[in-house]
Amino acid sequence: MSLATLRQLSRQQPLMRSCLPGSHRAALVQCRMQSGRSRLPMNTIINFVPHRYEYIVERFGKFHKKCDSGINVLLPFFDHISYVQSTKEVTVEIPSQTAITTDNVTIHIDGVLYYKVVDSVKASYGVEDAKFAISQLAQTTMRSELGRMTLDTIFQERSFLNTAIVEAINHASSDWGIQCMRYEIRDISLPTKVKEAMQVQVEAERMKRARVLESEGIRQSKINVSEGEKQSLILQSEGQKEQDINLAAGQAKALVLMAEARAGALTRVAEAIVQKAGDRAASLSVAEQYVAAFKELAKTNNTLMLPSNTGDV
Repeated sequence: MSLATLRQLSRQQPLMRSCLPGSHRAALVQCRMQSGRSRLPMNTIINFVPHRYEYIVERFGKFHKKCDSGINVLLPFFDHISYVQSTKEVTVEIPSQTAITTDNVTIHIDGVLYYKVVDSVKASYGVEDAKFAISQLAQTTMRSELGRMTLDTIFQERSFLNTAIVEAINHASSDWGIQCMRYEIRDISLPTKVKEAMQVQVEAERMKRARVLESEGIRQSKINVSEGEKQSLILQSEGQKEQDINLAAGQAKALVLMAEARAGALTRVAEAIVQKAGDRAASLSVAEQYVAAFKELAKTNNTLMLPSNTGDV
């Protein structure tokens, strides 16, 4: 036997309750003990309100005052505790329901709602059953918000959807003295064909990404090879340039040294000519060069013509 049935039987006549089997009567007593706090307490003149609870007191059938946690003194017979409100956070399970998105996809979605009473007077007189009202409001709000979104948006912006539902519930339940703390989507169920289509889409997307990454790798590889060849050519040209500069500098320096050496040799020859018997030494040097020149000519040609005044050298 369910807990709701036992609570209903606890409010019926004693004769009907006595007809229950022994096990059911024991369960009924346990149900009373568990739901004792939800029953209205009696006015004992000096009343102790538990922590995080508030009593709503009526006098002559009209709201009189609100009793906070602690000691509260009430008049007997005149004051009556009509409502007991808990200011603790309450969890409400939102059952699974059907919703249709803007792209005409039917989904089944459920969630969990967390709320608390912020104004016990409004929660007592503003709505008959606060828990039932907030549950129904959460379901209708969730359908309304899902009807404005596509299926892909629901999965991508799940936190935004939760926030939108909380704001809509708080706006609608402001006169009930209830504040929605947060709403969490627990499960989203899709039709089988939609799941298969999404799986195909995911596989195609992964293959596309793999091909794109492969082409990017080939492109980057070719760029790296061309960049390496470019740098190699630049370095080779820089090396050839440095080599040509060094060679030209060496040749220029060699020419300068040769000119300086020849100038030094000519200076010494001139000094030697000025000295005693210097002209003879010069004539001897010229004659040696003359003979060496004819010697080279004799090596390359079969016919050699000599001047008639060879002995005058």
